[in-house]
Amino acid sequence: MIGLLFVVFLWLVLGVPAVGLFGYRLYRRAVDARGLRITDPAGIDESGYVHIGGLSQWISVRGDDRSNPVIVEIPGGPGASSHLFLTRTRTWERHFTIVRWDVRGSGRTYAAAPHRQGAMTLNQIYRDALEVVEDVRDRLGVDRVILLANSFGTNVGLRLARDHPELFHAYVGTDQHINAGGRERTAYRAMLTRLGRAGRKQELAAAVAMGPDRSAWTARDWSLFSKLVITSDSLSYDTLRSVLIRSLWFCPRLGLRGLHRNLRGIAFSEQLHPQAVAIDEWAEGTSFELPVFVFQGDGDTMTPPAPARAFLNVVTAPHKEFVLLENAGHFAVFRQPEQFLHLLRTKVRPLTIGENACL
Repeated sequence: MIGLLFVVFLWLVLGVPAVGLFGYRLYRRAVDARGLRITDPAGIDESGYVHIGGLSQWISVRGDDRSNPVIVEIPGGPGASSHLFLTRTRTWERHFTIVRWDVRGSGRTYAAAPHRQGAMTLNQIYRDALEVVEDVRDRLGVDRVILLANSFGTNVGLRLARDHPELFHAYVGTDQHINAGGRERTAYRAMLTRLGRAGRKQELAAAVAMGPDRSAWTARDWSLFSKLVITSDSLSYDTLRSVLIRSLWFCPRLGLRGLHRNLRGIAFSEQLHPQAVAIDEWAEGTSFELPVFVFQGDGDTMTPPAPARAFLNVVTAPHKEFVLLENAGHFAVFRQPEQFLHLLRTKVRPLTIGENACL
């Protein structure tokens, strides 16, 4: 049923006639699959299940040159897979070796054993992430990697960077979450303002009724919040259509059955939301022993720039930078992958290979 509803939704938002929806999908997936090929003998394109935290978890390692710096991604969601966006970040693989990981409850990891995901806790995902990094260090023969945490993944990523600076060249957060132990309510208040200005009285009443205390929200409340944040902002809604939906539908390495399982994994992983709300980044510590970067969308309504900037302002680190990506809301990294790549190459990569290295 979820799959059928999604196909109908695609028909409406992508603007492709129903009769051509599947044919065009086949064509686009074939074209994109050719673009993903890594043919350079110095390159690497490995993917498969790795035993992590007592569970078979899907990991891919891709790049045009094994000698490039290594990026380990902690994906967002909860329950999202960065493998969906391979074509959007293909150019990154010319300059970095990218490690993408379907955490427990997401993507192929969830699809392989949907009823045997084990402990669905942020603490367990944190421990899993350490195992992934160790596996990557052994596999690629590197001492340190760049840690790139995206959206919900920043709840784990920030802790990893603070606790284990010896493993990472730098921490890069995007769509950076700041929970402040549940005190952070900037996105919620801004959503109410937008709904009020738009005259959406019924939805405004529903949002007011669920209240600002996210620790008390039900799964239905979380879904409503996400829906209202996205649909009350034109940039967010356009990103949903032009980036997320298209990536899901046209991903060359995701069949229809896999698409359905990805959506189920996202629904399954929503149980992690309350655990994230309880995180107090300020209390956990603002001292970092590695460079810290936050690259945030200038129009992000889900994780607004202001709280992330305020947190970074008090961080002590060998180096820190906060940069806004232009014409980007939430999912900034995938809406503006070339802007993001420029920042990675000019600000982060020199930390791994020396200031005078050719970029």
